[in-house]
Amino acid sequence: MYCKFYGLKERPFNVTSDPDFFFLSARHKEALAHLHYGVNQRKGIIVLSGEIGTGKTTICRFFINQLEKNVRTALILNPHFSEIQLLEAIVRDFGINADNQNRLGLVRELNSFLLNESGCGNNVVLIIDEAQNLKPAVLEQIRLLSNLETEKEKLLQVILVGQPELNTRLNLYELRQLRQRIMVRYHILPLERAEIRDYIKHRLDVAGLASTEIEFSEEAIMAIADFSCGTPRLINMLCDRALLAGFNAETRKIDQNIINKCLEELNSYVTEFKV
Repeated sequence: MYCKFYGLKERPFNVTSDPDFFFLSARHKEALAHLHYGVNQRKGIIVLSGEIGTGKTTICRFFINQLEKNVRTALILNPHFSEIQLLEAIVRDFGINADNQNRLGLVRELNSFLLNESGCGNNVVLIIDEAQNLKPAVLEQIRLLSNLETEKEKLLQVILVGQPELNTRLNLYELRQLRQRIMVRYHILPLERAEIRDYIKHRLDVAGLASTEIEFSEEAIMAIADFSCGTPRLINMLCDRALLAGFNAETRKIDQNIINKCLEELNSYVTEFKV
């Protein structure tokens, strides 16, 4: 609605996990380095955690786009699966044609696929997002899959991505064997206050903003920082409404008054996202 008014090619503050808009903050840069290290060194199991809205899914999609051609990936989203359903999803996402649909047959097909990929010099990575939803029995099965290896290296790298509840689940006594196999961990924290202005500018630039079409005042930036506490999704939510309010007011300067009006609209969301 407001893109033409501001000279934008697309909306800059969508809350979808678009890797084109990925902002390399200090924390996200560290997270990305941990993922690359874990995969390149074939560490087996990697855990990436973070609060709601900190950009976990976006960084995964950005990471996948950065991988070399010899890395095969499967991305599993919202895994409310049983053990057999998870195996089926993994096999399907890797493009494996499995004739036998029981657990033993699926594991055999997956192992054959992994050995073939390893023989071709390829690395295979399984990314499971929203992994805090996995039941202990399913997580234990992931541990067993991580045991697929040659004498020299792991055949399958597993990245578990989830909210802090994932770490709570992994600390269960019954998952102590899995916990011992986690070789790389990183917890993403929100943006620093000093990064928020650059974050907003980055997203506007990616959306095709002409150099002087939109201006966020310093007071507006401070109000956005106070509301969001550095959580990218909350920044996006507020900035999107601010641009709409600026469009309705026929102004390209987003000041604190506009932000305050938008905060009144978003008041009901604050508790939900910050609990």
